[in-house]
Amino acid sequence: MRTLEPGSTIGVLGGGQLGRMIALAAAQLGFKTHIFCPELDNPAQQVADQVTHAEYDDIDALSKFANAVDVVTYEFENIPVSTVETLSSKKPVFPNSRILKVSQDRLQEKMFLNDLAIDTAPFKGVSSVEEALSALEVISYPAVIKTRRFGYDGKGQAIVKRAEDVLAAWNNLTSDQNIIEGFIDFDMEISVIGVRSQDGVVKCYCPVENKHKNHILDISIAPAAIDEEIKKTAIDQATKILNTIDYVGVMTVEFFVSSHAPKLRVNEIAPRVHNSGHWTIEACPSSQFEQHVRAICGLPLGETDFKGQAQMTNLIGDDILQYEKLLAEGRANVHHYGKKEIRAGRKMGHVTRLYDHKD
Repeated sequence: MRTLEPGSTIGVLGGGQLGRMIALAAAQLGFKTHIFCPELDNPAQQVADQVTHAEYDDIDALSKFANAVDVVTYEFENIPVSTVETLSSKKPVFPNSRILKVSQDRLQEKMFLNDLAIDTAPFKGVSSVEEALSALEVISYPAVIKTRRFGYDGKGQAIVKRAEDVLAAWNNLTSDQNIIEGFIDFDMEISVIGVRSQDGVVKCYCPVENKHKNHILDISIAPAAIDEEIKKTAIDQATKILNTIDYVGVMTVEFFVSSHAPKLRVNEIAPRVHNSGHWTIEACPSSQFEQHVRAICGLPLGETDFKGQAQMTNLIGDDILQYEKLLAEGRANVHHYGKKEIRAGRKMGHVTRLYDHKD
């Protein structure tokens, strides 16, 4: 357990909007932030104390960065494992590199979860069209072919409904190291945002329902309309994952909820603060970003309780042009990420609305 004093500097790998919100939460608690990322114009550096622009494999830049900070974290999961291991030899890095080795590879992630007796979609690792066709004879159609690494927001995957679809789907992927996942007929997708401190205390927010548009998260509704048994199981499984891997910081576990057995399956793990937890900024005593800062700095965790209902809506692409209209609502909590260029599919901000009752 290492507790940092206010005035210490948190190093953040990545300069996106999640890094921006970590920096804002850090400032609230009296900490400085130092952003490390290749991009020259990024949302996080606008609110940070320092920034280093360098590639993640630049050993000299990483060394200087490590000497300038007191602890290191990251805001997205595709940071090279070697980067985290290099920094870990110089300064504490939370979460640890073990979770990256698991979460960066969809096959390893599914195997890790099944070893914990946590249900997932049926799956099989494949490296050729022939192997894919063979696996699909067992898993059956429809199914999803995904790259094992570097996929998000629907990228790096394709649905196949019959054998004739496989070749075209395969050729559209960027890798020959892929995974077949059985298609899950689910009623709802939920996520659990959990946090674990350096001394092993775990706290979870209520599960939230997530709705997507064009494979990108559109709306999160807290709490999810699920029964107590599903809620308890989801939180228990998220806690089990956090403890098994000796995790420190915020982690998000996404689930599929079905009316038939198994009623709960993990879709994926995100070892970071998450889009589906943005509502916690206004709705909870301590937001997911503040909890992450508390955990990596060795501070006591805040509370996660919440009464009523919250709805977070992403502002994607041209949605940000509603900015002034949203501000005019008065009760809408509007977040602009400071991105200059509007692009289709780009997350430009979000808005959270709070309600006193679930209805």
